[in-house]
Parts: sequence; C-alpha cells; structure tokens
Amino acid sequence: MILASASPLTLELSLAASLAYGISATGTTRPHQTLTHVMVWVAWGLHAILLVMGLWGTEPRFGFAPALSLTAWLVGLVYAIEGYVYPQFKKPWLMSGVGAASVLLALLFPGNPLSSNASAWLPLHLAFGIASYGLFAVAVAHAWVMGRAEARIRSAADGLTGIPILTMERLTFRFVMVGFVLLSATLLAGLLFGNALYGSANALQWNHKTIFACLSWLTFAVLVMGRMRFGWRGRQAVRVLYMGSGLLLLAYVGSRFVMEVVLGRTL
Repeated sequence: MILASASPLTLELSLAASLAYGISATGTTRPHQTLTHVMVWVAWGLHAILLVMGLWGTEPRFGFAPALSLTAWLVGLVYAIEGYVYPQFKKPWLMSGVGAASVLLALLFPGNPLSSNASAWLPLHLAFGIASYGLFAVAVAHAWVMGRAEARIRSAADGLTGIPILTMERLTFRFVMVGFVLLSATLLAGLLFGNALYGSANALQWNHKTIFACLSWLTFAVLVMGRMRFGWRGRQAVRVLYMGSGLLLLAYVGSRFVMEVVLGRTL
C-alpha cells in the first residue's frame, strides 16, 4: 500500500470520482435518472483522467489495482454506450459500485514504477492488454445478467434486462470476439517484441503469468471455434467464458496481487 505517495491532486480526483460513482448508484427511481446519467459521465471522466495520469504521468506506475481500475472504466464505458444504443437496457447499479471500489483500490495500491528501460510504447501495450480484460469482463457481466434474466423468465417474472435475451447473447459474443482479437495481438506483441517493450532485463518470460495468459487464449479460442462451427450457446458457452476469464484474471491481476501485496515484491 503506497497511499502516502499519492499526490494531493490524485487523492482529490479519486475521492471525487468515487463520490460521483456513489451518487450514480443511488439514482434508481425515475425522478433521479437525469442526475444519475450526469454523475455517471462525471465519474467516468474523472476516472479517465486518473488512468492517464497513472500511465503517462511524471512517474508512470502499473499494477494489479490500476489494471482492475482500467478494466472497470472500460466496462462502464461500454455500458454507457449500450445505454444510448439500447435505451431500454437497464444498467446494473452494481457497475457504479465496482467503479468506485476500483478507483479507491488504485489509490491504495498504485502499483510499481515502470522500468526506465521500458519502451515508451509499453503503456499503450498494457492498455491494449487491459482492453481485452475489459471486453471479456463486459461479456462475463452480460452472461451473468442473461443467466438471471433466464431464471426469472422461467419463474414467470420480469426478465430484468430491458432488451431481448437473444440480443444480449449476440452482444456477449461480439465482445468475446473483439476481446479475443485484442488478447491475441497483445500476446503476439509481447512474444515478438518483449525485449523492445520491457527492456532486456524485464523481457517477457515463460513464467506463471505467461502460462496462464496462453491457457486463457486457448480457452477463448475453443469458445470462438465452438461458437462459429457448432453454434455453442447457453450454459455450455457461458461455462467456457467463465473459465477463460478466470485464467486471464490469474494471468496478470492475480500474479501482480500476490507479488505486490502478499509478498511485497516487484515482478
């Protein structure tokens, strides 16, 4: 935990973003919907500034908490865009809570400084990698919402999503496809240009992080092929999605958490 090293501006922006997220999570009734929409965009704007400051500031840092923070911001952005494309789509209030928690977590655990030998392109490489995290996280969130909706429909209750289940399913697998492309590009760049990106002393190695990342890629490749060739859907596809997402979470966030928090070391 390196809270003492946070600048006053970072502390103020983090608290303001968390407050905005918190207000947006409470606006569930119709009279408060306008305030909710405004505060969501305020929160995401402040959150974006914090992410840029962390990756491209005077002392760039990255770690498990900033990775989760960037993932949460991407998930929230996708839900906001979906809200405009599908006005009937009901955004889970939990998304705002996750956004607030991720901002505070990144404030408490800002990560380790990036190597001085690393390429100036490394933050962009990390951003693309975490973008794949975000897209798979959106797919997982959609799958969870679909599961709840299907369970309620079976019990003759309201489906909750606001849009047809089949539409939700198509959206879910579109996010899976784009996330798979980004993950493939990120892994390929790391394997081919690891020395240039990380520096010779911190080049990509075949450690547990890389192994988990490759296992997650193989799992998603099976899901994509199963969907395209055999029309996988429903619980079968969702189980594979959860499995691949769990492996991907262990690949970077899990290993970073163990090293930074449990062992108090850098990777």
